Amino acid sequence: MAYQALYRKFRPDTFDGVVGQDHIVRTLKNEIVSDMVSHAYLFCGTRGTGKTSTAKIFAKAINCLNPKDGEPCGKCAMCTAIQEGRSVNVIEIDAASNNGVDNIRDIREEVKYPPTEGKYKVYIIDEVHMLSPGAFNALLKTLEEPPAHVIFILATTDPQKVPVTILSRCQRFDFKRISSGEITKTLKKYIKIEGAQAQDSALSAIGRLADGSMRDSLSILDQCIAFYHNEVITEDKVLEVCGATDDGVFFDITDAIIGKNPQKALDIIDDTVFKGRDIAQFTSSLMQHLRNLLIALTVNEAEGIIDLSQEKIKQLAIQAKKTSPEEVIYFIRIFSQLISDMKYAANQRILLEVELIKLCSNVPKNNIDYISARLSELERKIKSGSFAAAQAKPETAAKEKAVPKAKPKAVPDDIKSVNENWDNILMEMDSIERSVFAKATPGYMDDGRLALICDNGYKDIVESKKNILSDKLSELFKKDFDIKTVDKSEYENYRKMAYGDNYADDDTFGDDILGTFSDAEIID
Repeated sequence: MAYQALYRKFRPDTFDGVVGQDHIVRTLKNEIVSDMVSHAYLFCGTRGTGKTSTAKIFAKAINCLNPKDGEPCGKCAMCTAIQEGRSVNVIEIDAASNNGVDNIRDIREEVKYPPTEGKYKVYIIDEVHMLSPGAFNALLKTLEEPPAHVIFILATTDPQKVPVTILSRCQRFDFKRISSGEITKTLKKYIKIEGAQAQDSALSAIGRLADGSMRDSLSILDQCIAFYHNEVITEDKVLEVCGATDDGVFFDITDAIIGKNPQKALDIIDDTVFKGRDIAQFTSSLMQHLRNLLIALTVNEAEGIIDLSQEKIKQLAIQAKKTSPEEVIYFIRIFSQLISDMKYAANQRILLEVELIKLCSNVPKNNIDYISARLSELERKIKSGSFAAAQAKPETAAKEKAVPKAKPKAVPDDIKSVNENWDNILMEMDSIERSVFAKATPGYMDDGRLALICDNGYKDIVESKKNILSDKLSELFKKDFDIKTVDKSEYENYRKMAYGDNYADDDTFGDDILGTFSDAEIID
């Protein structure tokens, strides 16, 4: 007999063999036992969760000659015929390739005739959301008032595309993703039947990579058994076959991002590419690691939410002490957008490396999420004392204790110079400070003070940072600047009152300042 793929070989033939869908199995068995079988069902869920298999088992159970507690016996003529695909009472239709009106019209003609054997005629329509609007309309009347001997089972991975008129005439069952724990437990039984050897960590890795699909897990296991014939399957071998990456790499690259170490981050990417790993898969897995890290940062009991071993959860807890939720949220946003951009990129590696360099350096980013993450990082460093230790040196500390000499007050000429050199002043600042003060422009309001005219909504942010600007201006001009912040709308109202509607601030800024004071008031 030709070799049979594992997902076909281990396809369940009884309700007890269906993995991870106990809520559905129990309901269907109770309906069979109590003779409350409906005329139409809708099975929804992601790939590989057991929709079609459950439909076939249900078809066997309702036609079985010797059912027991809602389970098919698997031995009678009806069960054997359905299991072998010989029964004319169970009709499987692939709606992806038979989605026209004529295909549904054929069904409407066939349902008139009772089954040649057994009690029910069962139509299993897979990927029903692929039917055309005309085909749905043709199915509607038959689905509304079918003959007593006909049952429809509609299966789909995208129930949102099924018309409401169809949905309302079906009992809907949502097949959930199968947990990696349940997949791992099931694979242990199958691996013994196959006579192969695999470490528990390898089966756990398969369970995670399957992403809730039992069929995908069996396909991966099948590939591993073939590739490593007569060898013990390890976690590293599973990752090698799937082109995936060991979780330890994501801890290392996250440490590199948090520690602002671009050299280490790029070395990891270079090694990943050298090993033949897929960059898009690597980025997706990195974002999953960051999601786990965020949960470890924000949830006290994360064991049930994070699908990792106890050892890895402890590693997450240690790494969580090095960062903050705001920083991790910012990282997740960056990599989420990057995954979207990679779909259309000719060279995915370059995109990833550019983002890593930006994250590991002080490249200016006019982004509120970045500002929040940067502030959180600075607060964390200040609390831990690492920021002070890095900034303070013995000689500078001694200078700080000395009483600074008083500096002369800034005059209108100085304020005019600030306006003329604003872009250069911003370039002297740190990237986060630059992004804050980029939302303001210098101005003057006849009170001898430097006015920071803020974009509407940014006044409070600029106000909280104006001392930084005052220190920078004092350093550059050797003068003390008295600074106030005003909203742009407030400043425009002042201009209209003081100079009229035709006042052009950009052209007369210097003249307005100097014209406000007499020569006697200007101090050299």
